[in-house]
Amino acid sequence: MSGDPFDEGATSLLRQPKAVWATAGASVVAFMGIGLVDPILPSIAKGLEATPSQVSLLFTSYFLITAVAMLVTGFVSSRIGGRKTLLLGLALVVVFAGLSGTSHSVGELVGFRAGWGLGNALFVSTALAVIVGAAAGGSAAAILLYESALGLGMACGPLLGAVLGDASWRFPFFGTAALMAIGFLAITAFLKEQPRPARKTSLLDPVRALGHGGLASAAASAFFYNYAFFTVLAFTPFVLNMSPYRSGAVFFAWGVLLAVFSVLIAPRLQERFGSLRVLGASLVLMAVDLVVLGYGNHAVAIACTVVSGAFIGLNNTVYTELALGVSDAPRPVASAGYNFVRWFAAAAAPFLAPKIEEWTNLHVPFVVAALAALAGAAIVGVRRRALTMEAASHSAAKAGGPAAVADEAEPAPAG
Repeated sequence: MSGDPFDEGATSLLRQPKAVWATAGASVVAFMGIGLVDPILPSIAKGLEATPSQVSLLFTSYFLITAVAMLVTGFVSSRIGGRKTLLLGLALVVVFAGLSGTSHSVGELVGFRAGWGLGNALFVSTALAVIVGAAAGGSAAAILLYESALGLGMACGPLLGAVLGDASWRFPFFGTAALMAIGFLAITAFLKEQPRPARKTSLLDPVRALGHGGLASAAASAFFYNYAFFTVLAFTPFVLNMSPYRSGAVFFAWGVLLAVFSVLIAPRLQERFGSLRVLGASLVLMAVDLVVLGYGNHAVAIACTVVSGAFIGLNNTVYTELALGVSDAPRPVASAGYNFVRWFAAAAAPFLAPKIEEWTNLHVPFVVAALAALAGAAIVGVRRRALTMEAASHSAAKAGGPAAVADEAEPAPAG
């Protein structure tokens, strides 16, 4: 095959049906909801007279429910179809995001965020499967489009939170509800029902899928990586202690780097060095960045927060491809099992980081996050053969033979 695979993927990325664009657009808003509260965490704490550890439960409840809901998404979508599952998820987000803006206590807000997490889980996990199934250009273009939506949402979420949150911490929640309502209408109008799988997914299928050594290794590594990721996302705003606008600007720059590295840089680095080498190196560099963030002055902490977006972008792309390609389970089932494991870390980090600071000092939460990133890299190194050989075997089976498999351990020279 001639030409630049990335350029071919980028061309395919732009030639998509309206249904794919509608789903991707709603996905942008869904991912915006993750980082939306970042710039307003201190404002929420002040407005509801809560401590940082109490406010951090907004992330914990959200991702804990998201993790558990991953066992339900395939069960639901295989019975009612992908389109109805997307619409159900969007409807739940609209309702609970709106209710979040009416909260009068941290307890209420944490509860509403849990309902939001359920809706987001139903939508996000199904959206990836729908985009992969409906996109033109194959799974590579679909994953690139999904990562583009993730990066754009992560970048714009803090910015929207800052702009609306400057007037009141309640407005970002109402804004998200309105945007998701627009996404609901777009999917209703443009997305036709997707073919249902021949076999209905049971609640335990994602857990059984984790019996596959390659998928289990990817999920375990992603678990530790997500702990580091969400220490940055949920704990750093309290460390920076800036106004919503300034914090929003920092995390917007962070999100831009995340988007650029996930969509533009990651594919080129993977082509040149191989996915696992890129992933291992990125996790180690992220660990270094976290230690410097924890011990640097305010300006250094801002710079390291922004730079971490580059490593997170690289990691997100590689982990997504591993989760979808390493297992012989159907993609939605493998994705659900993988996400079931990794989102538990996303729930743990926002709760534990402030607690660790209370027990020790400001530096230690970042040291713990750095160690988690290194643990993720160690699993990639130790389980490299399982991740490489099993992924290659699965790719060969799909492509029709071993001749189609590139040697991950010895990537071909670029150029």
